[in-house]
Amino acid sequence: MDEGRPVTETAAKREADACEEMPAQPTQALRFGRARTARSAALLEDYVELIADLLTTQGEARSSDVAKRLGVTHPSAIKSIARLKREGLATAKPYRGIFLTEAGHALANRVRARHRLMVELLRAVGVPDEAAEADAEGMEHYASEATLEAFAAFLRRKRNS
Repeated sequence: MDEGRPVTETAAKREADACEEMPAQPTQALRFGRARTARSAALLEDYVELIADLLTTQGEARSSDVAKRLGVTHPSAIKSIARLKREGLATAKPYRGIFLTEAGHALANRVRARHRLMVELLRAVGVPDEAAEADAEGMEHYASEATLEAFAAFLRRKRNS
């Protein structure tokens, strides 16, 4: 609608008809809650995945490298790394950088597997490689296990057909 133009009854009805019926309040609250939790987890997952990659490729993960690669300030990286340590996903040694705990490595492996699955799915439906990689980076954090299992089953059927 144009700003300043009155909403006609017909326009309002079309807009209302275009919207699905709202879910029940508890259902909607649960969905929004899951999305907030996923956003919070996504941050940790990005850090853990990057730290694992740095450890593999460079032999060390320094907070300054993490900040640069994630495009955040050094204080932001320090704060998130402290959260990883509190949650038992990472440790840090003075002058030696950041290391992942067993739980941190396990999380990094799960995130990597989800990322690969999302990239494969996006490519399978015709998304160009570069866009598939970029889009998967966000999508990997928000898909439920049921959705990921359905995607994997779809890709298996596609490979076998």
